[in-house]
Amino acid sequence: MPEETLFKTEERVTRADVADALRDAADQLDSGSVRLASDTEDRTVSVPESPRFEVELERLTDSETGDQRYELEYEIRWTK
Repeated sequence: MPEETLFKTEERVTRADVADALRDAADQLDSGSVRLASDTEDRTVSVPESPRFEVELERLTDSETGDQRYELEYEIRWTK
């Protein structure tokens, strides 16, 4: 199945800003739709009553430097 990115943003922010964004996302999920906005994009999507929810924590190691980084991902998905 081909992938199509409909919205993406990434920026360095404070932990408090991340927490605020997640609280806002939770409030929007409760309402049934989520608005995603950046300086250049704006998209609203309806989320069904019972989507699939995945939480993943990964430790990744840079093969050249040996530096480690962590990724914590919250994923919500559904079929149309």
